[in-house]
Amino acid sequence: MENVFNILEERGYIEQMTHPKEIKELFGKESVPFYIGIDPTADSLHVGHFVSLMVASHMQKCGHKPIILIGGGTATIGDPSGKTDMRKMLSREEINNNVKSIKKQIEKFVSFEGKNAAIIVNNADWLLDLKFVDFVRDIGSLFSVNKMLAAECYKQRMETGLTFFEMSYMLMQSYDFLHLYETYGCKLQMGGNDQWSNIIGGVELIRKIGKDDSFGLTFKLLTTKEGKKMGKTEKGALWLDATKTSPYEFYQYWRNMEDSSVENVLKMLTFLPMEKIQELSSLKDEKINEAKKIAAFEITKLIHGEEEAKKAEEASNALFGGQGSLENMPTVKIDDINISIVDAIILTNIAPSKGQARTLITQGGISLNDEKITDVTYQLSDKDFSDGYAILKKGKKIFYKLEK
Repeated sequence: MENVFNILEERGYIEQMTHPKEIKELFGKESVPFYIGIDPTADSLHVGHFVSLMVASHMQKCGHKPIILIGGGTATIGDPSGKTDMRKMLSREEINNNVKSIKKQIEKFVSFEGKNAAIIVNNADWLLDLKFVDFVRDIGSLFSVNKMLAAECYKQRMETGLTFFEMSYMLMQSYDFLHLYETYGCKLQMGGNDQWSNIIGGVELIRKIGKDDSFGLTFKLLTTKEGKKMGKTEKGALWLDATKTSPYEFYQYWRNMEDSSVENVLKMLTFLPMEKIQELSSLKDEKINEAKKIAAFEITKLIHGEEEAKKAEEASNALFGGQGSLENMPTVKIDDINISIVDAIILTNIAPSKGQARTLITQGGISLNDEKITDVTYQLSDKDFSDGYAILKKGKKIFYKLEK
């Protein structure tokens, strides 16, 4: 079978590994059960999870067995990694509902049939019944507090106050790896690079009990040229659920990405062959927009299906190229066409408050039917709906169709 290590390396996924030589050899000689963890802190996955699922898909296609761990247990604590404040604690009912929704999205990336069929496990099944004293004696005694406090995942929280509650997250995630190792023969934990400290914890725990075939690998986070995580929009996270982020908005996010992100996005979030990716990412100036269109279509197709990707593409072409249909762009129905421009901005979520809406208008950031609006008291009327709708725009990239 093809060594998936070469694929992951060529596509730029790999960031850090605990045992590089051994991992590469392992991938080349046997089918490796591996796991990727997802905490169900919301009822949808977002772009941050997308890379993990793409890696799982590449791994399975090369003969390895995915174990997708849904953190119904660890979500009761919340991972402190990269957070300056403690995460909101969810109820068991909220977590269970989130687990059900997330499972449906995972099925788009990995197969649950065949020789190396993926499985989904929920760590609530083994974590929630643990006895505290037994756990801290058997597992906690193998962890150095000094070493834990030096870990990246705890550094930011040290400034605002790290609770013992959160500190136990690493122990629980490490125990997950041990449980999967003993139950399914899982030898490898994979995750985003912000999980490096937690992954090391699990690898070392297994090795401390006398085993020598546990490994960890992290993949790069998709970031902008400023180093910020990609996937943040005006409304927050870029969700994979169409009811949270519409296929059109999803498509437009990738269509409008910065030029410097095109190559990484094509390599990490599409299955296009590397030859095609190299060809597209070598385009310069205006021509790079063609690469963005292809990336946006391919990524939207993966998440929402080809039909929705085509609709999003048509809506985008209608807005930016004068071709295609406006039917599939984000649309808001209004009861009263004499709505104020400020209220229209609030209604479409272009701005969260009237104050911010007025600021956008006075700074020249709002247009109606391609006419810039500078009067904060402007009222829409019949003349703005001469085609049966009006197009409200923020800047050059955010559009909404207002229908009466």
